[in-house]
Amino acid sequence: MRLSKNIKIFINYFLGPLLFAWLSWAIYRQIVKQPNLETAWQGIKSSFSTSLVWNLIAVVVLMIANWSIEAIKWKISVKPIQQISFLKAFRAVLSGVSFSVSTPNRVGEYLGRVLYMDEGNRLKTISITIVGSISQLIITVLMGCIGLIVLRNEIIGSQLISPLWFKVTLYGVIGVLSGLLLFYFRLSWLIKWVDRLPGCNRFAYLIKALEDFDTALLFRLLLLSAVRFVVFIIQYYLLFQLFEVSISWWECLWSVSITFFVLAVIPSFAIADIGLRGEVGIKLIGLLHSITWVCCLQLSLYGLLILLCPPSLAVY
Repeated sequence: MRLSKNIKIFINYFLGPLLFAWLSWAIYRQIVKQPNLETAWQGIKSSFSTSLVWNLIAVVVLMIANWSIEAIKWKISVKPIQQISFLKAFRAVLSGVSFSVSTPNRVGEYLGRVLYMDEGNRLKTISITIVGSISQLIITVLMGCIGLIVLRNEIIGSQLISPLWFKVTLYGVIGVLSGLLLFYFRLSWLIKWVDRLPGCNRFAYLIKALEDFDTALLFRLLLLSAVRFVVFIIQYYLLFQLFEVSISWWECLWSVSITFFVLAVIPSFAIADIGLRGEVGIKLIGLLHSITWVCCLQLSLYGLLILLCPPSLAVY
């Protein structure tokens, strides 16, 4: 069964343009509040006048590749419930990003995706989509944890946090990572637990599809999540080069990894991530280099790209 005609009309001719217009206005409001806006604009124009402008093109291409990887993840995840094409999975991912912009921690992403499933399968898909998100979260927390260890001396030396609280934070992150891995590879425990809860067995069908998630599939999802993370890092490194921020790929890897981790654990709206991404990034990368507004600008630019493009593409 295809997506119903009414839902298609609603998404293509009302929701898509509305989301695009609202997000464009929200981003404009974020930009005009930035200090040194005129200087920043001059910096952008000078960056685009060099051969490094190809970096921006590469970032956009990699962004499409990133969504494609996520579409593959979602396609193989929902396979036990419903076979869908790659194109349909890709559009569902874009729809999810569009819905997520105005919801805390992007929970609206689930709603945007399940619209592309057949009636009767939509609620079942939510638990599967959550598992895919957990696989990405595991990679984010893992890389953030390693980043904290690698940049330990710089973080403590800058007095951003005391040595004691750094240890508490690090051990806490390790504990969270261990809990996520245990839950991720023991999904069968969740099914048994729900079955045993009085009055909850009637909801068990919503997570029954998780029984088909064997270890091989879970590792495959983790691998695809790791590939997505590598693509993220490459995109950031290309943007650093575009704006002539002197940073090595090693420093970029771990500072951006911690930035992603912080964004993952702080509850926020996707639109607020544009400014938050820049603020967190400038703090962390500032530990390694003397940087200016350019760093904040490029980090925010990437946030703008990944939020602005899906609503515009979802219209089609």
